[in-house]
Amino acid sequence: MLFLVTLCVIGNAIFTLSSSYFMLAVGRLVSGFPHGAFFGVGAIILSKLARPGKVTAAVAGMISGMTVANLVGIPVGTWLSQEFSWRYTFLLIAVFNIAVIVSVAFWVPNISDEVKGKLREQFYFLKSPAPWFIFSATMFGNAGVFAWFSYVKPYMMYISGFSEALMTFIMMLVGLGMVLGNLLSGRLSGRYTPLRIAVITDFVIVLALLLLFAFGGIKAASLTFAFICCAGLFALSAPLQILLLQNAKGGELLGAAGGQIAFNLGSAIGAYCGGMMLTLGFAYNYVTLPAALLSFSAMSSLLFYGRLKRGVQQQVAPAT
Repeated sequence: MLFLVTLCVIGNAIFTLSSSYFMLAVGRLVSGFPHGAFFGVGAIILSKLARPGKVTAAVAGMISGMTVANLVGIPVGTWLSQEFSWRYTFLLIAVFNIAVIVSVAFWVPNISDEVKGKLREQFYFLKSPAPWFIFSATMFGNAGVFAWFSYVKPYMMYISGFSEALMTFIMMLVGLGMVLGNLLSGRLSGRYTPLRIAVITDFVIVLALLLLFAFGGIKAASLTFAFICCAGLFALSAPLQILLLQNAKGGELLGAAGGQIAFNLGSAIGAYCGGMMLTLGFAYNYVTLPAALLSFSAMSSLLFYGRLKRGVQQQVAPAT
């Protein structure tokens, strides 16, 4: 984790001091590289430190930092850029990352790697279909929300009728949804399994996206369902991380990294699918239709995973 955060410091420092587009690109590449791995390693550490039954809540607590950053950090960074210079924004990020290095060094215990086998043995878990269903659910779930969210500004302006001046408020509202969705997921983890939380959340997202298509012209409705979609996106994060760790025995780090790859790939696929609707000449509310289909695919992947696990349990039960 120290190495990953150090990369963030270096990347943002390069970005702050950049004098050319090439330096900007290098700075963003270096600072963005550790993002997925950082959360993956964090989830693994928490899975070993948290009490039984509290792992999902612990991972949700870690992810809440990212949701708060979306709610508070983006407006603060925008204000710094407008009032002073964009360089101050990335300088502040670098300073925060230095504080993270100190925090990790003093407060995160050194968890030794328990994997003793060869490197190729860490890939063995991929022979099972179970992790692939989770990867698919992660990819399609993120793609579903981002097929719509990638075009949230024109959707809110041209379909719902909001002025551009209100977009900051709308983005803060959906940011609040991300925070509350993640916290709700953590609270529910004490009552329900990660699989059940993820399936229900995907179902709610599908409904919200379809309602955004049908009632996007009503301002109150569009705000409500936008809030629900973004809350659902981050309510999925912790349960899916836990499901990946449960099905990546012996290759937990690889599984966590694969989950982040699926998440980022979903963002690209979602934006592409939403953009295809616009390329074909449809209005902005039509981007919610492929979005709903993608989220339904995520829910279906989880249901297939659940059926697979029940079949395995039924086979094991007679033997015991």
